[in-house]
Amino acid sequence: MKQSPIFQANRMARRMDASLAVVLEGEELSVFEAMVLAAIFFEKRGEIKPSELAEAFQTTRGNVSHCISSLEAKGLVERRIDPEDARGIQLVLKPVGRRRAVRVVGILDRMQRQLEEAIGGETLELMLKQLGEVEALCAGVANAGRQAS
Repeated sequence: MKQSPIFQANRMARRMDASLAVVLEGEELSVFEAMVLAAIFFEKRGEIKPSELAEAFQTTRGNVSHCISSLEAKGLVERRIDPEDARGIQLVLKPVGRRRAVRVVGILDRMQRQLEEAIGGETLELMLKQLGEVEALCAGVANAGRQAS
């Protein structure tokens, strides 16, 4: 298993997710909720839509909807009807959500700085590039498998 890039990448992703969950414990957010909150924070007010989050995070619209419902229940986010398209929904941070998002972004930023200090910025960039190439290769294999079926 140690020789398998698929096994090791999966193991590392799960370990990173678990580590981030521990770091975020005090914020009372899941890792995905924290990432969505940060994504909403970085967009202009009301300009991010659930479908764009689903695409950015490569997940289903249902997963994003569930996450947003949880953030709404926690009083952090509000869904609003898009004034330019009544079929669309805009996501807006409430004041308490903005404060929480600032803390979450700070946590994520500190983690990134620690990685850059320990490994080096150029090494991290190269690693991300290589992981992107592996991801594209895996997607290609999956698509070829679908077409063959």
